[in-house]
Amino acid sequence: MQQLIILTLAATFACTGMAQTQNPMSVDAKADYQTIRDYVIRAAEKVSAEDYGFKPTPDIRTFGQLMGHMADDQYNFCSAVMGEKKSSSFEKNTPPKVEMVAALKTAFGYCDSAYDAMVDAWSQQSVKILGHDRPRLAAIMFNTQHAWEHYGNAVVYMRLRGVVPPSSERKQ
Repeated sequence: MQQLIILTLAATFACTGMAQTQNPMSVDAKADYQTIRDYVIRAAEKVSAEDYGFKPTPDIRTFGQLMGHMADDQYNFCSAVMGEKKSSSFEKNTPPKVEMVAALKTAFGYCDSAYDAMVDAWSQQSVKILGHDRPRLAAIMFNTQHAWEHYGNAVVYMRLRGVVPPSSERKQ
């Protein structure tokens, strides 16, 4: 029995290791994306409906517009990566909090399909994004980097309103 357990564990670790090394760039890119996706959605959920209209200064976006911008860009960047044309206008036509959270979840869900389809060989193919031909991996990673950038903005909004950002919450 002990030998069977050892063989089973060895086979499991061998398969896991093999899966991780077949597409290391894609696996890492997807993990980073999943982290920021979860932070953005949790931030959108944590901020009060009243604070969706909050602007730290008069000349920048409201929190709701910032969330709308991130939702819009999930469609803009991921549709380019997938060879599609899909967009939204949540930044310009910012819905109330409940609808915005749902829109963010749907937008990130759309991007999930791009990240789920990614393998290292696929990621090297060229796509046009922001007027330039770029490898798919670079384009999809730009989406993640852009989300991280704006999550950083959201953290400032949240701190100014006394809300602890998801990335700073203590583990339970």
